Parts: sequence; structure tokens; C-alpha cells
Amino acid sequence: MSGHSKWANIKHKKDAADKVRGKAFSRIGKEIMVAAKNGGGDPNSNPRLRSALTAAKAVNMPNANIERAIKKGCGELGDVVFEEVVYEGYAAGGVAVIVDCLTDNRNRSISDVRLVFDRNGGNLAGAGAVGRMFQRQAHFVISGEWADEEKLMDIVLDAGANDLSVEDGVAEIWGDPDSFEQLAKVLEEHSIAPDEAEITRKPDMTVTLTDPKIAAQVLRLIDRMEELDDVQSVTANYEIDDSIADQIEEE
Repeated sequence: MSGHSKWANIKHKKDAADKVRGKAFSRIGKEIMVAAKNGGGDPNSNPRLRSALTAAKAVNMPNANIERAIKKGCGELGDVVFEEVVYEGYAAGGVAVIVDCLTDNRNRSISDVRLVFDRNGGNLAGAGAVGRMFQRQAHFVISGEWADEEKLMDIVLDAGANDLSVEDGVAEIWGDPDSFEQLAKVLEEHSIAPDEAEITRKPDMTVTLTDPKIAAQVLRLIDRMEELDDVQSVTANYEIDDSIADQIEEE
């Protein structure tokens, strides 16, 4: 999820659905590899791998991709050298940004991340600068006929969701990290295929952007950051004021 503005999220999903899904396969594949490397290839005894497989299944990742990622993680197809790195910084307007990476070259990843911050009106900060502003949460994004509050409410609340919002054909479901597997399971039981399913970060507080130029700059930074190969996810604590949404779209 690139941010916490409904408008920004909806625009992202409608304009780049294929790109987002392709990135999701790559991101989850890396997570499966690292989970299998660190905890073994049996999901029954590896909670992290079990969560990664749940996320893969939720976005219809092909079984062949999943099996290959597990084998890579277990060393059957060559050793996995990815390491987890978290970068923190600020975008324009004082927006806090966290960039989660899995990389086989730490020098490359920090160079690429710093460059995106520098070229888009932001700056890379030190570890711990903004991390305290976010909490880990289970997160699902649903579009189409199931993006309906009345249809989803009873289903997801009983499964552990603590927040549900629907706007312009896109539903967002949030829950504690421990509820991720149960939420994924109940969505599958109702044949609901989410566009996104992950344990991610959610900001405790948000910055409301009222200047269309600043908002465009923030969105551009996040888009460029998400395009980096090493980046698993980008989270930022902004919202975009409805009064300027149309102005941003025109730019």
C-alpha cells in the first residue's frame, strides 16, 4: 500500500492493476524465500512462511512460483542472500515514509532509496526517526462487487478485523497481525479474492495535504520508490484533502 489516502489508493489500483499484481508476486516470492531460508520449508513449523503462503494464495500467485521460491529459500536452487533492510525518511510536507527492502546488495539499495528521496523533495533519515509513528497491521484491499460495507462487515469483523472502510469501489480491511491468517481464510471461504493481502505498517496519525503540488510530489516519490527492485513495501502517513484531488489528477 503506497499511502493512506483513499483517493491515492484508488488511483493506484485503477491505473496500474497489472503492475501492482506483478510487483506483488515478486515481493511475496522474496518473502517466501527469506522465510524458508530462516525457518525451513515446512509452513506448519514456520509461522513466517505460513503467513507468506497465505498472502501468496490471497493474490492467486501460481503454485509453480510458490514452490520455486520455497526451494530457493531452502537452498535447493542456489543459496538465497537477501537481507531485510528498513529505511526511514520524509517526503515533502513533512510526510513520514518507511521503506521495507529485501536486498542482495545493501549498498545498492540505500543508494537507490536515497536517490529517490533526493529527486522527489524528500530526505533519508536515520534509523528510528519515524518508525515509532507506525504499527504493524494485517491489511487487505478488495475491489469489485465485494467492495461493499454491508456484505463485508459481518464476515471480517467476526474474523478479527478492527477497521473496515469502503470508498469508490475499493474496500480496505485492517486487523491485528495475529488475525491475518483467519481473515485470509474467511475471505477465501467466501470466494473473495483481495487485490492486496499483507502484514504491513499503519500510521498512528496522518498528515493532511492541502497543497496539490506537495501532494503530487509525495505521490511521485512513493511511486518511484515502489518501482525499485529491492523495495518490498512503502508506507507513508499522509492523507489528501478531497478539495484538491481533482487538481492533482490534472497535473
